[in-house]
Amino acid sequence: MDRIRSNNRFGSSAPRRSGRPVRSHGRARRPAALQGEFALPETVTPALPAVASFADLGMPAELLAALGAQGLTTPFPIQAATLPNSLAGRDVLGRGRTGSGKTLAFGLALLARTAGRRAEPRQPLGLVLVPTRELAQQVTEALAPYARSVRLRLTTVVGGMPIGRQAGALRGGAEVVVATPGRLRDLVERGDCRLDQVSVTVLDEADQMADMGFMPQVTALLDQVRPQGQRMLFSATLDRNVDLLVRRYLSDPVVHSVDPSAGAVTTMEHHVLHVHSADKHAATTEIAARDGRVIMFLDTKHAVDRLTRHLLSSGVRAAALHGGKSQPQRTRTLTQFRSGHVNVLVATNVAARGIHVDSLGLVVNVDPPTDHKDYLHRGGRTARAGESGSVVTLVTPDQHRAMTRLMATAGIVPQTTRVRAGAEALQRITGARAPSGVPVVITAPVAERSGRGATSRGRRHPAAAARRASARRSVSGAAA
Repeated sequence: MDRIRSNNRFGSSAPRRSGRPVRSHGRARRPAALQGEFALPETVTPALPAVASFADLGMPAELLAALGAQGLTTPFPIQAATLPNSLAGRDVLGRGRTGSGKTLAFGLALLARTAGRRAEPRQPLGLVLVPTRELAQQVTEALAPYARSVRLRLTTVVGGMPIGRQAGALRGGAEVVVATPGRLRDLVERGDCRLDQVSVTVLDEADQMADMGFMPQVTALLDQVRPQGQRMLFSATLDRNVDLLVRRYLSDPVVHSVDPSAGAVTTMEHHVLHVHSADKHAATTEIAARDGRVIMFLDTKHAVDRLTRHLLSSGVRAAALHGGKSQPQRTRTLTQFRSGHVNVLVATNVAARGIHVDSLGLVVNVDPPTDHKDYLHRGGRTARAGESGSVVTLVTPDQHRAMTRLMATAGIVPQTTRVRAGAEALQRITGARAPSGVPVVITAPVAERSGRGATSRGRRHPAAAARRASARRSVSGAAA
């Protein structure tokens, strides 16, 4: 059946009717019992078996060589289970904990199925939709070497960056676009991008797109891609908001679910530290002064900025990341954190997804999250790709009951300890120690400064230097 379209490309609310050939077995059946967060569809067509090696997948030789160059020969479970089916053109619904390898699970299939084709100007062939700029950049970075190996042009389309430059990249031709919904919608409305040639579409972290209010934009974009194309939906958590997308856009998907709670990670420790309100600030500072990198989550950008200023004045190399920062500032901060130029990333939930940092051993919820999904995604910044790590949540007496309920919903039984600043238990669990007390200023790394002209290293007016130092303190950078 033909799909119903509205004359307004972004005004259609009609349910999707697949333009694919009608299959004799009909639509996927749904079990009566709930599985995880919602009733997952039951796969009608038998799934292909999992593989033990990337070499068993029949991918282009260039992709296999690129994987080998990255030291990757054995797929992670979600890759091993879904790739045989996605490479065969099946729709896929994949749920796996954050850091489990979802990016390559969909990325390799998208690239392999697009390899050998060339996009016309403004008409991409593959699309990955993600909720945040950081996740878009991480997906792009993770897939870039593999896209180059098969000569596919990959471009990122996100807000906070010059739209003209992104439009130019699309006009020049890009086979694969990684995009946030709002900016892609803008480019489509401007006539700089058409989606009717997109034959492989991926939704990554669709639940967060729903939580952020992007669902109308997502469905409007999906209504424009090729109706007979392949759809893949991957997420660490799935809820009933995502059920709409599954029912409307996935046809008889292969369903693969790893760690249904998204929190049952054997390499991750969960600690709830009960601390008195008057002692919380000092305990937070001592944790931040530990050896090694740490991400600290707070609820608001103002709280993030306050804590960052305090840590810098206490001698801790910290930087702030939140939605109030420009995209170049956010990118620079993540680069500095990944390189070790900054030890502590103080962030809002903008960093809860799409941030991959190797050997990140500790995540601290200075402000406990109010939603179990936020807890799981914040914690998912550590213990990625088989590494170990700890998630620590500081809980004051008035937060105890809510945190107990949240952990039960997340399916996690944490280790609970009462701590005070300077106590042995705090040091043992988090590596906390007293800060140096010598204020620090985060400056741009030498490599970044080297591109500036000689005049930039000359004498400056003291007031201007002070303003620049203040700005640096507040801003002071790919996953399997």
